[in-house]
Amino acid sequence: MEPTHKIGFKTLILSTGSVACVEILLLILPKACGIEAMIALGSARIVDISLIVLVICLSEGLSAIGVSSTGLTRGIKRGILWSAAVGCGAFLGFGIFYVLGINLLPLIHTQVPSGGLGILLLFCVGGLVGPIAEELFFRGIVYGFLRQWGALAAVMGSTLLFVPAHPGGYNQIPAMQAIGGVLFSLSYEIEKNLLVPILIHVLGNISIFVLSLGTLPGP
Repeated sequence: MEPTHKIGFKTLILSTGSVACVEILLLILPKACGIEAMIALGSARIVDISLIVLVICLSEGLSAIGVSSTGLTRGIKRGILWSAAVGCGAFLGFGIFYVLGINLLPLIHTQVPSGGLGILLLFCVGGLVGPIAEELFFRGIVYGFLRQWGALAAVMGSTLLFVPAHPGGYNQIPAMQAIGGVLFSLSYEIEKNLLVPILIHVLGNISIFVLSLGTLPGP
């Protein structure tokens, strides 16, 4: 079957170069200018989104990553359905392991700031801006480029690059990141609409943050 995700080498290089430059600045500017880390990260991700969209619009067109005005409503509906299914599956799986005496919650626990502003920034940056930027790059660009060698190569390749972008994790084993990378890629492959993995990623991150809020120390 002819792949519907088509990203050329030029678009890949321009997008990757743009993101790399932003990441380098993210390592330098916050310390040099005294910018709060989460604000700097959020600003960097907004710049990432803007640059990637600009590159795609000037080269392939947004339809190359499954984004169009006609597919907006369908993408939102399918994204919500996928998110609900994933959430139910995760709840069932975690529940079964818990009954067996295995607590898997540490796998998804995230360090949550104690202050109200910090929590708000976490939800805005980590729950919304970050997932959009990541899906644009790892699924829209990387997956779209690798798809010319088949769905398996695209799923595995984009996931292998996605996991190292999320260092740390329980016992340094990025199990949830790997599962997420595969899930986002499969939903993109099946639905042919980038809004679907974006919504799964956004709602998934927000759910993890809400669960992690319950572990905050008391006053």
